[in-house]
This record gives sequence, C-alpha cells and structure tokens, in this order.
Amino acid sequence: MALRRWMYKTPAQLRAMVEPGLITAAALEAVRDLVAPGVTTLELDTAAAAVIATRGAESNFKLVRGYRHTTCVSVNEQVVHGIPSDRALEPGDIVSIDAGAQYRGWNGDSAITVVVPDPSRPELVAARRRLSEVTEGSLWAGIAALAHASHVAEVGDAVQSHIEASGEGYGILRDYVGHGIGRKMHEAPSVFNYRVADLGPQVRPGLCLALEPMVVAGSESTLVEDDDWTVSTVDGGDGSHWEHSVAVHDEGIWVLTAPDGGAAGLAPFGVVPVPIGS
Repeated sequence: MALRRWMYKTPAQLRAMVEPGLITAAALEAVRDLVAPGVTTLELDTAAAAVIATRGAESNFKLVRGYRHTTCVSVNEQVVHGIPSDRALEPGDIVSIDAGAQYRGWNGDSAITVVVPDPSRPELVAARRRLSEVTEGSLWAGIAALAHASHVAEVGDAVQSHIEASGEGYGILRDYVGHGIGRKMHEAPSVFNYRVADLGPQVRPGLCLALEPMVVAGSESTLVEDDDWTVSTVDGGDGSHWEHSVAVHDEGIWVLTAPDGGAAGLAPFGVVPVPIGS
C-alpha cells in the first residue's frame, strides 16, 4: 500500500509538479543556447544553476549523496552521469545534458542531446545528429505509448521498437533506466527502455514517470570512469540521452518538462497532450 501511495499522485499533487517541470525545461533551454566550441561543461552547469536559483528552486542533483553539480554533462563516448569540469567542447562533439529541479518539495527531471556544429566534418556531425534524432524519437514513442498503455512495460516496448525501426543497429543501455518521479527525483517504478516480460504497474491517473532512453552507436557495454560517476561505452562509441518527466491524469497525459506539454513531440504519433486541470 505504501508503494502505491507514492506511485500515484492526487490531482493536487500533479498540479504541484508542473512548476518544477517548467523550471527544469528553462534550465536546459539556457544550456542549449550556450553549447558551442570552447565553452566548458562547467560553464553549462553554471548557466543551469543560475536559472534554477532565479526561479526559486534548488538542484535536485545536488541532493544526491556525493554529487556537487546541478547537471550531468556527458560528451561523445560518455553516455550519462558526466561530471561538469573545465573540459572545453570541441566542434563535432555530441553532448548530453541532464538536469533537474526541486520546487516546494516536488521534482522535475529532463535531458537533451546537442551536437556541436563542425563544417569540416559533415559526416561525423550527420552521424551524431542521427543518433540523437533516433534517441529523441524513441523517447516520444515511449511517451505516446504511455498515453494509451495499460501497463508501464508497454513504454519500453515502444522505445525499443522505434530504435529498431531506424535500421541503424544502435544499442540500448540495459543497466540504466527511467523511473517514477514526485517527492523524490527517483521513485518507483523502474521504466525500462526495452522489452521485458513483467508488465509492471498499471498506467492510471496519478502516475508520473521520467522516461529516459540512453542509446549508443556501438556496443551496449559500458564502464564507470575513475570519477565513480561517468558512464562511458567500452568501445568508445557515441552515446545519446533524452529524458522527459510525464504525468498521467484524468484527461490524458502532460509532459511536465516541455513548455508545450509535449504537443510538438507527440504530434507525429497522433497524440494530443491535455493540460492538468486547475
């Protein structure tokens, strides 16, 4: 019963999750605008921190034991959990930025991937943009599935199907998955980005999930770097990470970390998000 109480939110609690989602989205938008050659990953982190503080929120990443930054910034073969540093971005880099905000006790969590332009290497840039495009598309496929799913496992099926349909032969990380979100950034249930036998919890009003496919251009094998955080591919293949926090409510779904509620991303799937009622 305790797990169920945490997993499914009341209408009032869902409304309370709107603002932290929007704050998270604003932080990532500020970071996206700064991505360019020569900019350090720590400068990206500082920009996200400023937005979150200005909006009266706090970084929920800093609430994770042992982590001192507002974002995770992962470059090239780093897929997730990269620590911001004085590393300067280079032309052609593929950069994934993950951020979250806690506002009045409620959480938002989201991630984007950006490819730094490099006119001298169009093939590399095109390949990395394709990886990001397929990863983001799989995220929206999972969110669209959530709109009519009966159980959470249907999300992972949709994500994997989208990636397979790309024909690119990409791998999906198995050891890192999405999660529930609410009073804590990471709550039950786990949201797999691939097919599993267990159907998982029921999808019904009050469910809030952070969907986050992590996709790699080569082998799915990863290792944790010496900093004890950064997850990188063993074969040096590129990685991409996209994430949104999504609420299921009485009238439909709403993407909490998208300013338009997910309208643009869901349009290709024929799903229209519905704002959470007041």
